[in-house]
Amino acid sequence: MAAHPAHRLLDTVKHYGGLALARYRKLHLFGKLFIWLVMLFYICIGIFVAIVTPARIAQFLYDKAKLLAATPFGWLGIITVMVCVSFPPLIGHTTLATLCGFAYGMDGFYISLAGSVIGSALVFCVLRLLFRERIRAWSAHNEKWQALESVVSIEPVKLWQFIVATFFISPKLLLHAFIGSKMAALSDGDQRDRMDTRDKVINGLLVGGGILIAVFTSWWVYTLVQSHIRHLHGLPPRTDELAAEAIEDYDEDAPLLSPSITRHDQPAV
Repeated sequence: MAAHPAHRLLDTVKHYGGLALARYRKLHLFGKLFIWLVMLFYICIGIFVAIVTPARIAQFLYDKAKLLAATPFGWLGIITVMVCVSFPPLIGHTTLATLCGFAYGMDGFYISLAGSVIGSALVFCVLRLLFRERIRAWSAHNEKWQALESVVSIEPVKLWQFIVATFFISPKLLLHAFIGSKMAALSDGDQRDRMDTRDKVINGLLVGGGILIAVFTSWWVYTLVQSHIRHLHGLPPRTDELAAEAIEDYDEDAPLLSPSITRHDQPAV
């Protein structure tokens, strides 16, 4: 009986490992090459960190962060970058939210909140006004996204409603600002020298605990959304399942990610 949890863990690892391998095999040559290049990149990063040492890298980053905080309108630069990475498929929003806390302490929360609200509102307007036809043309040929539209068939959301909803991510931004501020305290050699072992352990646990909370809450919300979609009443089970898969699966033909989308009323070139 004691080995039962170990067997369950092993089965889970095998299950998700098989899914990952299956998705890898479905990738085209450039997709597989990209994965191997990413792995090589992280190996090189690991070798670099081992040679330079984490303490020197952390001190360098701390000094640059403080230089950014001392720069006039440095906060405006971070907001501008956050607005830019809000457009899909760009990434880095979470890193920038943590950087706000790393450079400005808990005051960085207000910077990341401003960047998130402005960025999300701008993306909302751009996608609705400029890419509406492209997204409709793409979803018309995708069975999963047609099912998703059936599931989330709601009245059009107004801009002010979207902005108000965006404010509800403020606890997540506050958490990242907190993590960044504690990382800054551990990165500076002078502050570390003034800490005893207990303070270092507490700060390390706070950083690790904050990261775990962020990961857990993201997974929890994702699981709730998946469960809700799969158990909606009034729709065929097939529609619910396809809608859930539309959220779960990455599709290379997604709008704004695909270099070309052929509309049904236009011949392919």
